[in-house]
Amino acid sequence: MKEKLRTPNRYMPVTAKTLAASGIVMAVYIVAMYLTQSFAFGAYQMRVATGLYALAAIHPYLIVPLGLANLLSNALFGGLGPFDIVGGFIAGALTAAGCFFMKKLSVYVSSLPILVIPTLLVPVWLSPLLQVPYGVLVISVGIGQIMPAVIGFFIVKYLEKPLSRI
Repeated sequence: MKEKLRTPNRYMPVTAKTLAASGIVMAVYIVAMYLTQSFAFGAYQMRVATGLYALAAIHPYLIVPLGLANLLSNALFGGLGPFDIVGGFIAGALTAAGCFFMKKLSVYVSSLPILVIPTLLVPVWLSPLLQVPYGVLVISVGIGQIMPAVIGFFIVKYLEKPLSRI
């Protein structure tokens, strides 16, 4: 009796190439957070590195590594404890996944999750940690997410073809 061959999952291929690319993206994210930590953890939390979540629209296998990169950056540079560290992973993975699913609709909305998901989700745990009202944090985080969302759009719009060969 012939055994049925399993086809590899087209969204989550685990190869040396994808593992290397995941490690490189995580390293770039963490270095970008290190270089911008003076304003990435401030009142407006302009995290330029979150623009990299848009890479998941091109390569969905980066969803989990991008969440892990946010977890690591919050652990190394954040200083707000376990809720912020775990919340960073959840927010990062959801945002990257959102970019992947929105790209299916249109390249023009592919980076919308970079603006919306952290803006609404991050204040859920920051509000009690910082003793700042949720609405105030939504505004400040939202303002800080505008630039990363624009960066994410340009990543998908102009780097999709060159990066699709990787």
